[in-house]
Amino acid sequence: MLSQPAHKMERDLVIRQLVVVLGVPIDNLSMAETLDRLENFVTSGRATGKSHQVATVNADFVVKAMSDPELRYLLQESDMALADGMPLVWGGRLLGVSMAERVAGSDLIPRLAERAADCGYSIYLLGAEPGVSASAAEILQEQYPGLKIVGIQSPPYSSVLEMDPAIIEDIKAADPDILLVAFGNPKQEKWIGMHRRELSVPVMIGVGATLDFIAGHRKRAPKWMQIVGLEWFHRLVQEPRRLWRRYVVDLVAFSAFFIRQWWIMRRGFKPVTLLPVEDAVVVNNTAILTLRGRLTVENYRPFYEIGQRALHTTSTLVINMAQAEFLDSSAIGLLIELARQARSNGGELWLASVPAEIERTLSILRLDKFFVFSPTVEQVLEQKGIFFEAEAAPAVPTVETTADQAVSGPAWAVLKLPRRLDAQTAPDVLEQCQAALAQNPHLILDLTETVFLASAGLAVLARLNREAKEMAGELRMANCAKDVLKVIQMVRFDKILALFDDIPSASA
Repeated sequence: MLSQPAHKMERDLVIRQLVVVLGVPIDNLSMAETLDRLENFVTSGRATGKSHQVATVNADFVVKAMSDPELRYLLQESDMALADGMPLVWGGRLLGVSMAERVAGSDLIPRLAERAADCGYSIYLLGAEPGVSASAAEILQEQYPGLKIVGIQSPPYSSVLEMDPAIIEDIKAADPDILLVAFGNPKQEKWIGMHRRELSVPVMIGVGATLDFIAGHRKRAPKWMQIVGLEWFHRLVQEPRRLWRRYVVDLVAFSAFFIRQWWIMRRGFKPVTLLPVEDAVVVNNTAILTLRGRLTVENYRPFYEIGQRALHTTSTLVINMAQAEFLDSSAIGLLIELARQARSNGGELWLASVPAEIERTLSILRLDKFFVFSPTVEQVLEQKGIFFEAEAAPAVPTVETTADQAVSGPAWAVLKLPRRLDAQTAPDVLEQCQAALAQNPHLILDLTETVFLASAGLAVLARLNREAKEMAGELRMANCAKDVLKVIQMVRFDKILALFDDIPSASA
């Protein structure tokens, strides 16, 4: 049983209510609640050095995330994802969640600037076209006297992996409390995800065209159009040639997939039986929770509180779902948040004995790779030591040299990569791979267990590929999962990296 004092639990507990729309968790917050939470992020970030990623999500984000595994994962792992579009508010309500309101980035940033001026927070503006950021900064400082804007940059267009490193150094020197990144989606989300741990800025927000609106470079729709959800139409009239295709694709894709999600979750509108909730049991530094019956927005709070208490004791959480019957979009959002918290503490959340219908729902929402599944709780406990040891420090087994290999080619070292190759794991992976290359410049990276690859991981792969060639060796990759391969292909790294179906073919 958990032993931490109850009064401490109540003081530390923060209930994050999420609704999952097409695999993307959206925070159910009002504007006032958003500002208060951002202020808390700044306070905790100043004290701990932790950076909080905030996304302002509209339907276009969700549609792109359906086909972009990296963007989808970053939105799922974000500390706050706001409903910057009425389709998401309407969608949440159709899924049974009373969404507070739309919190558009264009409305949020002026309010956040006002709060920053009152509290003495500093802001850095990054992105938008040359001159736009400077104009937006000047207007904000005129509107909110005392606002500290400690840096402005509008770098020339380039990919996330090719941006000037001097940008990072300038932000570090300015040491802002809030960084507004206006690169557009998905570039701004990927850039933040790649650099947030290195920069340690308390709050980093992707703001899209917000700086253009503040500077008057673009005009927002009249208030009545914003309220009824027609702001997209106003933008379409302003820029028809640029936006018509995007809006048609978004409308068709969002509607089609949302209807599918609503259909499989329609059971969530049945009366909910409130079940007794048991405390977590800790075994071998692993907290085990049991989920029974139907978990929905109406009854998920006690389960959330137990999960939070468990994560104060250990970063490894196992949820036994053998007796679970149904999860609505808020309950799935709860699981996403618990998994995010576990991973931020260096642990993991496992789902054990997941019923087939719930597993199918998670697959439709593209969450089947986000969570770690196990047939039973017992198998988690048996495998956990090996699994987490491999996550923390993958071994470097070397392929034995055969007589044929000795004649026809080099022996290869094989390194198994962790489940996620992102900004958190990239430094350790780079160090271990460089150590392997120092012993043998012919290196195969085994991605059998890797389900997620981020831009930070891509940067590591590019660097290792270059270093292997400089040593007269070669880097090869084997066993890439579908989503990992898609991320590689999206940046055309499949033209650079040597990809193979399996270890035998890679070592031939």
